Amino acid sequence: MLCIAGTVPSHDFPLVGGEATLSGDRLLVGTTSIDVNRGTPALLAAAVMAAETLELPPPFALLVGDTGTGRGSRALYAHLAEVLPAKSFKTITFHYLQPIIHWHNRLLDVIKTLNPRPCLIADAGFMYAAKMSGAARAYDLFTPDVGELAFLADEKAPHPFYTRGFILHENNRVPDLITRAYLHRNAASYLLVKGEKDCLADNSGILETVGTPVEDVLEAIGGTGDTLTGLVSVMINAGMEMRKAAVTSMRINRMAGRLARPTPATQIMEIIREIPQAQRDLTRLS
Repeated sequence: MLCIAGTVPSHDFPLVGGEATLSGDRLLVGTTSIDVNRGTPALLAAAVMAAETLELPPPFALLVGDTGTGRGSRALYAHLAEVLPAKSFKTITFHYLQPIIHWHNRLLDVIKTLNPRPCLIADAGFMYAAKMSGAARAYDLFTPDVGELAFLADEKAPHPFYTRGFILHENNRVPDLITRAYLHRNAASYLLVKGEKDCLADNSGILETVGTPVEDVLEAIGGTGDTLTGLVSVMINAGMEMRKAAVTSMRINRMAGRLARPTPATQIMEIIREIPQAQRDLTRLS
């Protein structure tokens, strides 16, 4: 089973766990209804759609509210450390959690005891925690955008806020940032880099690139990177080899964006609703 753990931007949202489903435009975890805009709910909604189309079990969600104080993140870290030994998750995707290093390390110590070891995917704050703790190589996949990749590439930055200007400069192309991230041991086994063109890389460099179809307006719509992480999580959990899972997910995400006929007013759920058709179209074209 796929587990997706992360936060929602609410100070009073309780810690909830259970299979994730969709009811109209709302995400349901147990009886808790959640608005889908961006972040972990968008990731989960995309994963629900993809799993349903592939006739797979829905992802198991663990969510908590956190508006940046770290209180909710600490509660979720502690909960994960307690419950994971009794679970049999094949894949775990960590999303928005505050990068609290001692909690990250405590949780990773628990994960190392699991047999079989789950595939570990990290995005956003959890990816920061992995890099800041020096444990990036314990992960199978990071899913950064180019700005997040710049942080991974900066061996001296203790926090994304302190990524050095020359690293962020536009002349530092994605291949250079990938090389730096691996050189300084700040990357997972694979990197799925989201951007104008999406690419999959490992320590040998870029393996695959997907840049079509192109919908320029999608750059301004929050959540499309989250949906890509949700898609690749499902594909990996379904047993696809990393390269195939990444390419399939990159293509589906872009095709769903085109099918939504996006405008600047388009909401992420409009794109998520097109994932099943995009999956069917890709199957037909393959």
